[in-house]
Amino acid sequence: MGGPNGNIRTLEHHIQQVASGNRVFENVFQSLSRMILGDPDMVEKVDPDMVEKVNVCGQTTYNYKALRRGGKPVVGMYFEINSLVNFIKDAADGGSSKEMAFVLVGEPGNGKTFLVETLCSIYRDFLSEERNRIYTFRFNGLDEALGYSQKVATIESQTYEDPMILAMNLFSRQASIEFLESQGISEKQLDLFLRNYRPLGACTDYIMNQLQERFNGDVNELLRHVEVIPVPLSPALGTVTGKYTAKDKITSSSVDLLGEEDVGRLLFVTDANHPYRLNLRRGALARVAARGIHFADELFKNKPDLIQVYLGVIQNRSIEIDGFRWPMDTFIIATSNNDEYAEFANQQKQAPIIDRCRRCDVAHNTDYNLQGQLTAYVLGSDTKQTVTLAPLHEDPNLNYAASVAVVLTRLPHNADIAKDKLTPVEMMKLAAGEVAGDKSIKTLAEVIDGLNHDPDITKRFGQKGVGQRGEGKAVQILGESSGTNEGQCMFAGDFFRALEQVVLDTVLDERERAKYLGDIELARGLYREKVVTALFNAYMDDPEGITKDVLNYVNMVVGTASETLGKERIWRWTDPQTKKMKAIKIDDTFINSVESRLGLTTAEKRESFRTSIRKIHGQKMVTDPNYNFMDNNDLVRAVTDVRLNSDIGTAGSLSGALANRTNETNQKLYDRIMSTMVNKLGYCATCAEKTIEMYCSKDNTN
Repeated sequence: MGGPNGNIRTLEHHIQQVASGNRVFENVFQSLSRMILGDPDMVEKVDPDMVEKVNVCGQTTYNYKALRRGGKPVVGMYFEINSLVNFIKDAADGGSSKEMAFVLVGEPGNGKTFLVETLCSIYRDFLSEERNRIYTFRFNGLDEALGYSQKVATIESQTYEDPMILAMNLFSRQASIEFLESQGISEKQLDLFLRNYRPLGACTDYIMNQLQERFNGDVNELLRHVEVIPVPLSPALGTVTGKYTAKDKITSSSVDLLGEEDVGRLLFVTDANHPYRLNLRRGALARVAARGIHFADELFKNKPDLIQVYLGVIQNRSIEIDGFRWPMDTFIIATSNNDEYAEFANQQKQAPIIDRCRRCDVAHNTDYNLQGQLTAYVLGSDTKQTVTLAPLHEDPNLNYAASVAVVLTRLPHNADIAKDKLTPVEMMKLAAGEVAGDKSIKTLAEVIDGLNHDPDITKRFGQKGVGQRGEGKAVQILGESSGTNEGQCMFAGDFFRALEQVVLDTVLDERERAKYLGDIELARGLYREKVVTALFNAYMDDPEGITKDVLNYVNMVVGTASETLGKERIWRWTDPQTKKMKAIKIDDTFINSVESRLGLTTAEKRESFRTSIRKIHGQKMVTDPNYNFMDNNDLVRAVTDVRLNSDIGTAGSLSGALANRTNETNQKLYDRIMSTMVNKLGYCATCAEKTIEMYCSKDNTN
């Protein structure tokens, strides 16, 4: 059903579409809440497919799947996103958040801007769905109706006001309600819509008064000059989602945000009192004034005069120029680095703007498994080439090496509160949700809680360290090195030198620099342990060789506690992955050898360790049947050493054989391991050779 003569662009048709549920009328926070949590018209509570409960560093929070979409989704940032979603939800429910701005504060390169731009992109996709489209209106035929110049015969709402706002302001409040009811709006809908009532902007209100006077209150004649149109969803035009980046003190102006008097319009708008002489679209705010998101990048780098403009906009949610007022329906989100925010906050006279901002401190990612996804973003998905356009291979250990190195720099293990409780590696593993010996996630939660009570934000958990840009610079240095181009491979072992160069070049504080360099050396050690595992798998000609042996040890330990274990020492159990029955013969010599390598010299120590293994096995088999104990570096190293010792004498014998290929036997061993690494483990000839060389080096044997 359309309006007069079946015109689907009439106000009446739009109201009828809203009444039938084909279109929506809501504020920006309700739209965002519906996008993230699910459509309240379709479910009685939050859509379980949109939200899931997760445990991060010992704390329970929520993961919002709507913000994990796209080819390059946001990674981690669970607590920050949870704060953002709760801010939006509170504003959607009419809370105090609707009169505040949300400000993400943190070190450069920790994902603040990426989060906001991803939110804007997902929001545009959400609004592109037919039911969620935003509509506005324009006045046509003003030359005939009001004697306007033909150049301004068609005037569009400068702030993209919703047609429902126009409908609520056609008459007096009661008459407008009766008009909406006559078009099919239910009492329940009307109650919800009136909560989002706001007056018309100065331009449209002025023209509406002129039309009402011209047609003596005849609404049918007036609405003949009103046309409903969709709002363009163009990121290039800055409509619906717009960004304003802080500029230098000289070139920045309030005009960039609010707009200004338009000289061109003054030639055709003869009425000196007409608000349309002001061009609001010249500013960034008017383009996002209808269910839009305004992104103020580095908000506190703006000069004080411009920040005062933001204060008025945040408080009143309106654009005000020369006494004219245009109400806005906008979510204002901003970013700032720690230094700029601290400097601004220390100015007591700026307290009003700080009071109107909901601050959210953004930490670096501290989960090295999640960092692997971020490192993949840095490395890129396109096929790489050298400067001579030859194919460039990527060491299969490069992502791990880079991820562990940057994450360790972000962990505050030098802090007094963490020193006696957790080692750096234990903290890293617990932050990634892995097992760290007998240390529990509760210990990490206590450390984080203690650190987060420090008034100095930079000393809190994850607030300092090498960011994404720093990691990107290290990858660039690695890519431009002669070794990479000549060998046609980005070797993981060379990444640490590249990252050290970034730290030396960019970190000015001496103590901080020393900490980062120590962290990188620690990461180099973890990488070497991973190399040992890779070499063992290559030696066994099995990509899962060490994993199988580690699980054999675990299953034997679990089996030794079984009451059904007979004299033949064979334990049978149901594999949680395949659900099939399996059996293993318990080899006490193998178990004792592994535990000796772990330094467990007494029966009490051995039994205590076995008990912890059984406990972890029982817990993980319920929550994660695919868990393989490979995050237990000490256990993996011990099992590897035992197997190498049983097969070829000692681990040193393998490194010696690979290093000294003067006899045929050693050469055959080297060739076989090289073949397995290249054909089965993802290495190229260059990184396989360099990995073996590093394994055989004096540093590694130490």
